[in-house]
Amino acid sequence: MPIQDSNPAQDSSAVHNPVYNQHDPLSFVNQIRDYLHSPPDLIIHSLVISPDVPCSCLFLDTLTDKDKIEHELLSFLSEKACFEDVTHADEMISVLKGRIPFSSISSSDDFTLCVNSLLKGVCLIVVAGAPEVLWINVSQTSKRSVAEPMTESTVRGPQVGFTEDITVNLSLLRKRVRNVHLVIEQITAGTETETNMALIYLDNLASGPVIEEFRKRLAAIHTDSILDSAYVEEWLRERTYSPFSTILSTERPDILTSHLLEGGVGVIVDGSPIALVGPITFFQFFIAPEDYYQSADIATLLRWVRFLSFMLSVFVPALYVAVVSFQQELLPHSLLISIAGQREGVPFPAFVEAALMMVTFEVLREAGLRMPRIAGQAISIVGALVLGQAAVTAGLVSTAMVIVVAITAISNFVSPSYSFGITQRLLQFFYLMLAGAMGLFGLLCGVLMTVVHLASLKSFNVPYLSPVAPTVLSDWKDILVRVPRPWMDAYPRMNGTRKKSRKRL
Repeated sequence: MPIQDSNPAQDSSAVHNPVYNQHDPLSFVNQIRDYLHSPPDLIIHSLVISPDVPCSCLFLDTLTDKDKIEHELLSFLSEKACFEDVTHADEMISVLKGRIPFSSISSSDDFTLCVNSLLKGVCLIVVAGAPEVLWINVSQTSKRSVAEPMTESTVRGPQVGFTEDITVNLSLLRKRVRNVHLVIEQITAGTETETNMALIYLDNLASGPVIEEFRKRLAAIHTDSILDSAYVEEWLRERTYSPFSTILSTERPDILTSHLLEGGVGVIVDGSPIALVGPITFFQFFIAPEDYYQSADIATLLRWVRFLSFMLSVFVPALYVAVVSFQQELLPHSLLISIAGQREGVPFPAFVEAALMMVTFEVLREAGLRMPRIAGQAISIVGALVLGQAAVTAGLVSTAMVIVVAITAISNFVSPSYSFGITQRLLQFFYLMLAGAMGLFGLLCGVLMTVVHLASLKSFNVPYLSPVAPTVLSDWKDILVRVPRPWMDAYPRMNGTRKKSRKRL
């Protein structure tokens, strides 16, 4: 049996550009019902208001507050005494606007606008003889309560994360930035989903060219659906095929607020608990929110630990393969004998051995993420221990290789950003292949290619390696180190922030 197209815009039997007829409101109601294919959640209430004027209320009970409609709206419309002074039906809309106890009220006679508003949780009131249809916003959708962030946890600091509801997210942001300069621009994208987005910035801090670039890229989004902020991120990124993200994704309101207060621009997408922030630089991926909730010396130490963990995560497997396979003379004699003894019964070269172990660990990591939460951690830990010990006992890998992979995996988890951790994993395999083919020379070539690529990247016209290249010494106070807060007397220059000094004149 052939599948029929259910798109009303393409169905020849569907209503095509219907026109509102104030003398036949029942026909207009039927047109809306047929246009939506008579959904089970479409509720139509018919009643009569004085003086004997028929009226119909339409709403989708899955998107609206039914209690508010039944106890406030319908009960009010049923009180005919409220409309005894109305003698003409064409005056009813203006009277309802002034007397109905709701704040968000509007009207229109456009069929498409009426249908779209109905799909957004609006109640339509169709009055016979009235020139327009009345809209009353009584939307209500199921939403998740505010909870602790899942991927960006901290020991000290706020324990609040964004949710999937854009209204809740904006309220969390408003609570932290009680400022008249906070600008929230509403944008709709996705021809089928019509997803609401919010472009957020402080107009006294954010750079004008950066704001315009955000608007330009958001306006260039041409897609049928946007289900998460990741859809938008791919349109906002500088280069699609670069492993390094030029947009920071976060589920913490305090991180978004801190970037806004430094001249950044944020994007919140309805239906996603992850906000997008830009411009961003390479070194800001090593900054954790807890850096600002600890003393400056502790925060600086932790930041250096993250830099060290990045180096270990990316280079340790490649260095091991390069030294063991090509440059054995770099190892101390006793260490070389120990590694050679461990590898005596291993049938694979060092490159294959490292690749086998790293791929196995990636499989275990993905299994731990996709498995039910109760069994996920147990499978990851037990699987790593059992498989590692079994591989060493069977002579497939050496003990040193198990240690190398363990150090690499643990170092990768230190990254404050989950997306940047994935970038590190890609670099691991890239450097591993170069080291397995050409030793330390190949590893050096890979590092040079990475540095050149990083130097060519920009995030909304901000150099990706700023403030190191180009060098902006004043911005080093919160990049390589975290100086005490009284010393942070200037806004970061790399963002093109409009204000220069944090001190009041």
